[in-house]
Amino acid sequence: MIDNDQVKQIANLAKLNISDDLDKTTQELNNILALAAQLSAINTDDIVPMSHPLNMVQRLREDEITETDNSASFQAIAPQTAKHHYLVPTVIE
Repeated sequence: MIDNDQVKQIANLAKLNISDDLDKTTQELNNILALAAQLSAINTDDIVPMSHPLNMVQRLREDEITETDNSASFQAIAPQTAKHHYLVPTVIE
């Protein structure tokens, strides 16, 4: 359970301005923490993790090239290139 002073400190660290009802915000945060405590008490040892809540297969499309390769024309107008890379000035010494 957190109190109003802790909420003020958390808000300050997070750079949040809680100018509305501080008591209401504290109560809502305590409700969220209580729900998290309830969820963490659930035994999930025999539960297989899922990537999606629905039991379905993802339909994937073929990986096809749809655009033409313009890298040669882009590198032709670049100030400096070498081995198909753009050369830029050193920023860190």
